[in-house]
Amino acid sequence: MSHLSLSVILPRILFLAAFFVSFSTFAQRQKQPVKIRTGSTIIDDSTKNVYGPGTALWTTERNLFENRPDYRPLDTTVNNYHRWTYVQRYNNLYKDLGPMGTALNSIFPLVPSSIGAWSGFQAYEPYYTSEEPHYFDTKSPYTKMYIVWGGNGRAMTRVEFSRNINPRWNFGFDYRPILIEKQIQRRQKGDYQTTSHYYDFYTTYRSKDERYQLLFNYRRMRHRVKENGGVFNPTDSIDNLFKDNTRSNMTAAESEDYRRNIHLSQQYQIAKFLQVYHIVDLTRQMNIFRDQPAVDRDTLFAKTFNKYYDRARTDTVNLSDQTVLNTTQQEIGIKGNAAKFFYSAYYKFRTYDYSNVLLSPSEFKFNPNGSESYLGGTISLKFDSVSAFRGSAESLFLEGFYKIEGEVQSPWIEASFKNSLSKPGFMQQAYRGVHDSWNQKLNGVNATEAKGFLKWKGKAFQIWAGGTFTLFNNYIYFKDTTTVTKSKALFPSVTPVQSSGTQSTVSPEIKASFQFLKHLFIRPQFIYTRLLVNDDRVLRIPEQFINIQLAYENSLFKDHLQLQAGIDFHSHSAYRALAYSPTIQQFYIQDKTMSPQFPLVDIFFTGKMRRARFFLKYHNLVQMFTLTGYVPTPKYPGQFSVLDFGFEFLLFD
Repeated sequence: MSHLSLSVILPRILFLAAFFVSFSTFAQRQKQPVKIRTGSTIIDDSTKNVYGPGTALWTTERNLFENRPDYRPLDTTVNNYHRWTYVQRYNNLYKDLGPMGTALNSIFPLVPSSIGAWSGFQAYEPYYTSEEPHYFDTKSPYTKMYIVWGGNGRAMTRVEFSRNINPRWNFGFDYRPILIEKQIQRRQKGDYQTTSHYYDFYTTYRSKDERYQLLFNYRRMRHRVKENGGVFNPTDSIDNLFKDNTRSNMTAAESEDYRRNIHLSQQYQIAKFLQVYHIVDLTRQMNIFRDQPAVDRDTLFAKTFNKYYDRARTDTVNLSDQTVLNTTQQEIGIKGNAAKFFYSAYYKFRTYDYSNVLLSPSEFKFNPNGSESYLGGTISLKFDSVSAFRGSAESLFLEGFYKIEGEVQSPWIEASFKNSLSKPGFMQQAYRGVHDSWNQKLNGVNATEAKGFLKWKGKAFQIWAGGTFTLFNNYIYFKDTTTVTKSKALFPSVTPVQSSGTQSTVSPEIKASFQFLKHLFIRPQFIYTRLLVNDDRVLRIPEQFINIQLAYENSLFKDHLQLQAGIDFHSHSAYRALAYSPTIQQFYIQDKTMSPQFPLVDIFFTGKMRRARFFLKYHNLVQMFTLTGYVPTPKYPGQFSVLDFGFEFLLFD
C-alpha cells in the first residue's frame, strides 16, 4: 500500500478500530520528518533558545470538541501563585478538616453536576476533578516542575510533560503527589495524614487532511487519609482544640477514595458543518473506610471501639467498609459549525454496577446494576473572544430526569442558569458498614441555580455586582439520628434523610479590583446570604462571607523580576457549620457547635525570574498572637500558623 493511499484510508480505519490498534499504527509513522506548520516563527534552535511559554500552547477538550481550539500560551503570571491549597484555589468557597488534603465540602449548596446514577461519595472529589488534563501543541518538549515545601511536613509536587511526536500528534502526562503530615498527635517525621497520588497520560492526533481527530487519556487517583475524628473535646470548648496536649478521637482509622477513568474521544468530518463523533468512558470509583481490627475483644475493643462509635452493625473482627461503582458510557452524535454558531446532538448509553462489600445484590430496595439512555445536545454562539452564549439540555430517556444549562458572557454581563432533576446517590439509598446501615429508596432531587453579574470596568477599577439564587426540592442531607446517649458515643449515627419541603437562598455579591498609587491593588469580595425558605433547617450557610486582598504588584530590575506581595484576608460570620462523619465520608447537619467568626490572614510574596516562579507565604498570622485559630468543621481545628515555600521552573528542550 502506498504512503498516499494509507493517508487517505487511515482515518476511516481509526474511527472504527480499537484504540490500541490505532496507537500501534501511529508508532509506525513517528519516524516521519517533523514539519513545522506554515507561518511558524520557529526557524532554528541550533544557535539560540527560541522555545518558551509562547511555543507550548494548551487548550481544553471542550474547546476541541466545539472546533474552536483556542490554543493559548502557558500562564506564567505571579498573581495568586501562592494559593496552593485546594481551599484557597477555590477562593475559600470550600471548607476542609484543617490540614490540606482532608475532606472538602462546599460552603454554598451546589446543583448536581450529573443527573444519572452516581456513587454518593464526593468529599474527596475536587482532588480528582480539578486535575482534568489539558491538551498541548508544542514546538519542543515541555516540562514543568512545581514543588511546594509547606511547614509542618506539608508537601505537594506537580510534574507536567508534553511533546509533539509530529505536528499532528502530541503526547504528555501529569503526576501530582500530596503528602501531608499529621497536625494532631504527630509521632515522627513521615507520619502522614494524607497520602495522595494522581497521574494521567494523554495523547491527541489528527489526520493529515484534518478530517479525523482523536483524544485519549487515562486518569487515576488514590487518595488516602488517616482519619483522626477531630480533637477529643468533652467540654466542647473552642480553646481546647488548640492546646499543645490535644489528642485525636481516632488513632488507626483510614479513608480511601480511588478513582480511575479511561477516556477516548474521536470525530470525523463529513462536511464543514457536519461531523460525527464517538466518546467512550470506562470509570471505576472505590471508597473504603477501615479501622484497626479488635485484637482482644475484652481490652482493645471495649476501650476503643465502643468508646468511639455508637454501635457495631456487623462482625467487628473485620472493621472495613467498601463500596465500588463501575460504569461504562458510550456517546455517539453529530456536531458542526456554521460561522460563529456551534451545535451538537447525541445519544448516550451508560451501564452501571454498584456494590457494597456487606450487602448482597438481593438486599437492595432498588436495582444496583442497570443501564441508562440519554438524549441531549448543545448550542453555542461565540461573537468574539469575550462575548459568547452557550446552552445545553440532557434528558434521561423514559425516566424523567433532566438537566438544562445556559450561560452568557460579555464585557458588561455574566449570567448562568441551571435546572435539573437528578438521581440520588447510591450510598444515600443503601449502605452497610461496620458502624452504619440503612436501606431505602429516595426520590430525585430538583435543583435550580440562577446567577448573574453586571460588570463595570474603568482605567483603575473593575466591579462585578450581582448575586445567586438557588432553589431545592427533595433535598438529600445527612443528620445525627443517634439513639444512644451522647456519653456512650463520640461519633453519632449519621443517616441520610430526604427533605419533604423546600430550600431557597439568595446571595447578593459584589467583587471589585481597585488600583491606586500606581502599584497597589485592593480586591474585595462580599457575599451576603439570606435563607428565603429552609424547611427542616437543612441549609447551614454563613450570613456574611468576605475575601479581601491587598497587594503590591510591580516589575523591577528592567522587568527581570515580577512580583506580587501583600495580604489575603478571609472571614465569615459565625454559623453552625456541617460536621463530618469519617466512617461514611459525609458532612452532616448539627446543632451543638457554633463555628465562630475568625480573621484568617496570610502574608505572601510571589515572584518570577526568567522561567522560574516562587512564593513565600505565612498562613494564619492571627493565631501566632492569639494562640487560638479557626474551626472550619466542628471538632477539627484549622491549619495552624505555618510558613510555606514553593517554586516551579519550566524546561523547553
